[in-house]
Amino acid sequence: MINAQNDYAVKSSVSQLKGSVSKKVKDLRERILYQIAFIESALDDPEHISLDGYEEELSGKLDTMTGEIEKLVRSADSGRVVSEGIRTVILGKPNAGKSSLMNVLLGEERAIVTDIAGTTRDTLEEHIRMHGISLNIIDTAGIRETDDVVEQIGVSRAKLAADEADLIIYVVDGSRELDENDAQIMELIRDRKAVVLLNKTDLETVISEELLQEKTGKTVISISAKEETGIDKLEKTIQNLFYEGSIDFNDEILITNVRHKTALQNALNSLYMVKQSIENQMPEDFLTIDLMDAYEQLGTIIGEAVEDDLVNEIFGKFCMGK
Repeated sequence: MINAQNDYAVKSSVSQLKGSVSKKVKDLRERILYQIAFIESALDDPEHISLDGYEEELSGKLDTMTGEIEKLVRSADSGRVVSEGIRTVILGKPNAGKSSLMNVLLGEERAIVTDIAGTTRDTLEEHIRMHGISLNIIDTAGIRETDDVVEQIGVSRAKLAADEADLIIYVVDGSRELDENDAQIMELIRDRKAVVLLNKTDLETVISEELLQEKTGKTVISISAKEETGIDKLEKTIQNLFYEGSIDFNDEILITNVRHKTALQNALNSLYMVKQSIENQMPEDFLTIDLMDAYEQLGTIIGEAVEDDLVNEIFGKFCMGK
């Protein structure tokens, strides 16, 4: 929590300190352990504990558990955004106003701004906080076809940064008609989380918000980086894209630890194997192998080993040996 990058990270840290992840993992382990103990008890005492129809019942419970773990694994992407910040890449043609936007967001003249096309030839990364949200924001070279070798490298790096981005801000020069370079950028953002900025609204514009909306299918905001107008709407839009309706810290559990995500994925794979064994009509003792593996994988998250868990569960729930 001390190292939290933003307000959302603080809330997530508080939630984890309250034991939300631990409680969920312990609940899953208890349910898995019960199934292992039931199978072992039934195999040892078939006269009193029947496995008739059990595999169908277990399959239904596995569907529920795998669904819950899949949700936790998916939350790791949101968890990374919360803990590390939103990796945000600014794209656009040369002289669209990308560097001017970068400076406005930073509140200082960090990026070089000139009227010469192709001024930015490499990526420039800075960290900012915006209404409690952390952005790792990257200014990139203007995307266009060029014979300049250095500029070509800059364009390649811009595209690579876009591929790795959580959010793309596409800056359009509203005073110039769209061209093939814009078409190329639109293709880059087609299936990505992106916001389109219609910049230079302080000048006479030849592009409308409606046209950009139609061509990109993304939220379009009119701004003037020079006059610093429309920035507040951009900030609110980013907040809505990543948090409102997506992450509710009172209800959602976020996985922010890579090791935890790996253990959850391993546990999930083991439960998938149990489902496969049921479909293949394998003997019940085969099921316990993968169930136990899932149980152990989840235990690594909360630092608990198997020890005598299974023996205690069998004696405590199924009265074996009494």
